[in-house]
Amino acid sequence: MKPESARFVEQANIVLARADVMLNVSLNEDAAREAYLASFHVAQAYIFERTDKTFKTHHGAQREFFRLTKDDARTDQDLRRFLSQSYEFKSIADYFSGPNPVTLPEDAAEAIATAKRFVAHFTELVPAPDAAPRSPSGGGRLGIGA
Repeated sequence: MKPESARFVEQANIVLARADVMLNVSLNEDAAREAYLASFHVAQAYIFERTDKTFKTHHGAQREFFRLTKDDARTDQDLRRFLSQSYEFKSIADYFSGPNPVTLPEDAAEAIATAKRFVAHFTELVPAPDAAPRSPSGGGRLGIGA
């Protein structure tokens, strides 16, 4: 995993820990937003690992993540959709907008649980399948010297 990707994953785990704390003190909107942000950071890691690019907008990152994961057979399709679906939690927390601008405790708890699954699943997939580690001896991809 590239160092930049590893930092995105690390940030995702920090954000998830904050989400649990927020939920425990009934900051439901903030906790649910953190669930989205944790998923967003792992999506950025997945994207960076394959493209060496980061995206400045949430929409751009979501679109690229969807494009890159579309044909990855290892991808959990339900979790894949969570990234765009959970963006509404960010909108509610940041702008108090949406059809129901309040997040119930059970909705925040479910968002955090799903984000934890998202982070675990896609963290495993961050290293691109063709990014086999090199041997310490500096040989080829299979560890066989040239």
